[in-house]
Amino acid sequence: MQNAPTAPHRHPVKVRFYELDPYGHLNHSVYVQLFETGRIELLDEAGLGLHDLESEGFRFVVTRIITKFLASAVAGDNLVIETEVLELRRASSRWGQRLLRGDVVLATQEVVAAVTGTSGKPTRFPADMAARLTPYLVADGGAGA
Repeated sequence: MQNAPTAPHRHPVKVRFYELDPYGHLNHSVYVQLFETGRIELLDEAGLGLHDLESEGFRFVVTRIITKFLASAVAGDNLVIETEVLELRRASSRWGQRLLRGDVVLATQEVVAAVTGTSGKPTRFPADMAARLTPYLVADGGAGA
């Protein structure tokens, strides 16, 4: 189940002026939102869009986020969110992400997301869902925080 991709999923974003804090830096809360965008884009690419999952009776529920801030982003920065699946467990998954400006890592994030039914009750990772995420699975812990 470990078909490591040649590169992590990459999603470009641009820092907008209204995302800045009073010091002219990207507000810390926006980093979390950008990382969420990266995970959603990967899920869409894998054919696991949130509306599709919901219609099939499943949800991803974030249970843990660990974010490390390493350098500041500023207005107009062109950034890339890299996202990888670090681990697929019985009823959850662990994701690693990086926010980059060129080759400079600005922040990292590790997320654990449980799989639940639409009632919120934890459930096993469906085999089809796991198979769709396998191309993004890395064997070495890749992008984690």
